[in-house]
Amino acid sequence: MPAQEETQVDWNCARADWPRFRDEVHANWSMLTSSQLDLIAGGRVRLGHKIEEAYGITADEAERQIKSFEVRNLQPRPVSFR
Repeated sequence: MPAQEETQVDWNCARADWPRFRDEVHANWSMLTSSQLDLIAGGRVRLGHKIEEAYGITADEAERQIKSFEVRNLQPRPVSFR
């Protein structure tokens, strides 16, 4: 497996397990509403658009944030809100 693939989130898995993965997304971008998270539904492009809207940032900045998120979240895991 090439190194580039090892550092990317598998968005197909994210879509398939969106109810669990959305907690990771919300923990990282807390200004995203529940409705926005429902619309994203594991779609990387939709995530970028919603981050732009919620935070008033450029597409380039949203992409940078998503790439940083991907590196930290290679394997989705449940988030504890204790």
